[in-house]
Amino acid sequence: MPGVDPCLRPHPHLYEINTWVWLEELSRREGRRIRLGTIPRRECDKLADQGFDGIWLMGIWERSPRGREIALHDPALRSAYSQALPDWRPSDVVGSPYAVHAYRPDPALGSWDELASTRAMLHERGLRLILDFVPNHTALDHEWVTAHPDWYIQGTAAQYARSPFSYFPITVDGTTFYLAHGKDPYFPAWTDTAQLNYFHPETRAAVLRELQTLAEYADGLRCDMAMLVLNEIFARTWGSHGLPNQPSQEFWAEAIARYPSLIWIAEVYWNREQELQSLGFHFTYDKPLYDRLRFGHAVDIRQHLMAEAAYQAKLVRFMENHDEPRSAAVFGPDRLPAVASLVAALPGMRLYHHGQFEGRRIRLPVQLGRAPDEQPDPEIMQMYERLLRITDTSIFHVGCWTLVPVHPAPDESAHDLIAYAWLASNDVTMVVVNLGAATAHAWLALHETLSHVIDRAKTYVVRDRWDDREERYSGRDLLDRGPLIRVDPFEARFLALYPVDRS
Repeated sequence: MPGVDPCLRPHPHLYEINTWVWLEELSRREGRRIRLGTIPRRECDKLADQGFDGIWLMGIWERSPRGREIALHDPALRSAYSQALPDWRPSDVVGSPYAVHAYRPDPALGSWDELASTRAMLHERGLRLILDFVPNHTALDHEWVTAHPDWYIQGTAAQYARSPFSYFPITVDGTTFYLAHGKDPYFPAWTDTAQLNYFHPETRAAVLRELQTLAEYADGLRCDMAMLVLNEIFARTWGSHGLPNQPSQEFWAEAIARYPSLIWIAEVYWNREQELQSLGFHFTYDKPLYDRLRFGHAVDIRQHLMAEAAYQAKLVRFMENHDEPRSAAVFGPDRLPAVASLVAALPGMRLYHHGQFEGRRIRLPVQLGRAPDEQPDPEIMQMYERLLRITDTSIFHVGCWTLVPVHPAPDESAHDLIAYAWLASNDVTMVVVNLGAATAHAWLALHETLSHVIDRAKTYVVRDRWDDREERYSGRDLLDRGPLIRVDPFEARFLALYPVDRS
């Protein structure tokens, strides 16, 4: 298995930027056209100062002309544009970044040289550059479609007649082919895409060659819908289309072995996270945690966090991204601080999204190149500023993480509490989050997790790193009963634990 880039610290922070929208916003603010090569240096300074380890420039690859036409005329998409951006114009529709016309920077955003200069500017500040890789499909007007139609899944005229939204016809040298659109088997096909055939050896070879170019310009790849090209899933999705023999090796094992210096990040669902980690992915999406945060209860989240520590260290934790609704809208002003605090200090990669820190509430369709103006929320901005500052400290990156059991106080109010701790040498920081709407009290069962770092003979300070509140406990009390913690509704407490003689 490849090693993580040595310049990427454990439990890194990644910031996803919608590149087209960001450059449009910078252009309006600066009063001049901003491209990849003219991004103001202070923008990268700000990202470095916020403690990020990597920047994911989402959507830099060349958009599809046919894909844009589809995006411009699709009734459902037009309705979504009007909801998100009531004053949208046809020029705002730039097409989906996940229907890749070619793996080269879109001319509207910059050139290869400009991308290289952006990467160099990030490197000067210790930041890694993450770019998109869309393995499952290409745009339906990608050059391979007419040059190598055999590299794609092919249907028949009868299948096209029965399901015209699942296939599209092309004619090459007088012969008509009916190519399948890319799809997730649980949803309708993506009509701006063409489905690659991963059981065709020439297809695999061609995709691996594309990766060589990406590896020259990126430090890591965020791989879209990575589970779709697993042999088992691909066979189940497309097995009725007369596939060649199943390859003996998984595509991802071959790709990651060929480009071991890249940071590999998988968008993955359907409980395939462990499988993709075993194939070499450094990080895999943790959608189950997001769903539990949004729809579940504290007990569901606590159970999820009981997974093996090594597995959790490779999960991508997030509250929003370009596919999900905005967290400020989903969780609301009351719940947001608690959920943000819980996620921000968990092990694994912590993913933040362009506009999240300002409290943006409107999810933008990825086909749009302009976002609506939203007033920043000063309380949310202040909350994230403090949260990023706390979680940038070394204990949350080089320490060891453990879930801390909570024992209910007599009022039985602890059911919505989640507690965990980070340990580095003899330094301890505990995070206690109340996901409920009522004040909670509980004893933290430190004897079950921290007995090796607490001396019964010493006196300890428990200091809240959020507001500097302090309490003192004897080591004996900490181990026999644990500290009694009060956590207000939807509050989080970051508690540093250290002996008095060190204070």
